[in-house]
This record gives sequence, C-alpha cells and structure tokens, in this order.
Amino acid sequence: MIQEEEIKRMRWASRRGMLELDLVLEPFVNDCYPRLDERDRQRYRRLMECEDQELFAWFLRREEPEDAELAAIVRQVLEHKRGAAGA
Repeated sequence: MIQEEEIKRMRWASRRGMLELDLVLEPFVNDCYPRLDERDRQRYRRLMECEDQELFAWFLRREEPEDAELAAIVRQVLEHKRGAAGA
C-alpha cells in the first residue's frame, strides 16, 4: 500500500510555478496517484523532475515527450483532465 507521506510529497512536487500546470497536476495526484502501480508512480516522479516549460508544452499538446515512459504518464494525466472536464 502506498504511504501517505509519498502522496504528500507528490502533492507538493505537483505545485508548480504556473497555475495552468497546477490545475492539471494537482487533481491528478489527488484522484489518481494513490491508485497508480509502482511503474506509473515512478513515471510520475520522473515527470516532476521536468521543467515547467516542457510540461506546459506537453499538456497543451504542442509537443510530446521523446521518452516513451514520460509520454505514457503524460497521456494518463491528459486523459484524467479530459475526463474531469467532461464530468
């Protein structure tokens, strides 16, 4: 079982310097991160190491990560955002 401390760290890491990113990342962490398997949690932790400008371009779909692992977690975040917007 995932520990609350890890979730808190990811919530903190998801607070970025851009409101647009916060609005995408924070709901994902709150709604999805605790249920991710270990591989996807590792992907998300790697994603949090990326620069805000990269994240912004990826989430606006202007660019896609070259790294397949990062691209996979970006897709999950975008799918969550799309689902939340339709709710």
